Amino acid sequence: MSSTARLPGLRGLIRERVPAERCELCSAELAPHPHHEHLFEPTTRQIRCSCTPCAILFPPEAEKRYRRVSRRLLYLDDFAMDDMQWESLAIPVNMAFLHTSSTTGGVRAFYPSPAGATESMLSLEGWDQLLADNPVLSQLEPEVEALLINRVGGARDHYIAPIDRCFELVGLIRISWRGLSGGQEVWERIDTFFADLRAAARTRSRAHA
Repeated sequence: MSSTARLPGLRGLIRERVPAERCELCSAELAPHPHHEHLFEPTTRQIRCSCTPCAILFPPEAEKRYRRVSRRLLYLDDFAMDDMQWESLAIPVNMAFLHTSSTTGGVRAFYPSPAGATESMLSLEGWDQLLADNPVLSQLEPEVEALLINRVGGARDHYIAPIDRCFELVGLIRISWRGLSGGQEVWERIDTFFADLRAAARTRSRAHA
């Protein structure tokens, strides 16, 4: 009798080892996502995985090639934004993220789409009004933090979120979208994404901005 015959379950016990994620700067092994650092490259709008020793070399405020992505996540429970302000963004889906740019000094608005992150025009007047109504936005770290808006299914949820979480949402939609409407799977995954985000976020009100 062969060894394979004596141990019929052996092959079922063998699992291929999943390659570890590595720092894209020094190649050090990283903890699985999301338990490691990220760096954002403003010029290319790329997210890089990083170990902590490399990440601390690139503080968010430094004018360097990379910016360390903040891990701050806040749920803004009384954010002031009416339907007219939202409609002025001319965004065809009920999600968007807005962040300030240290290179241009302006504000950039994006929405996730099957093609990736799509930019929408936002007037400085519109941003100035949001800033006046919601002083907490003045604390956004340029490039690496965003105002993330969710209006899916009648929601009116607003977050200060790390830019990597925003691009995580973009990637989720890009790989899951099917047909013209997206399909049931993508909307279930979007619901799960925002439920997880809400559970992980600290609540912040304008009174404590």
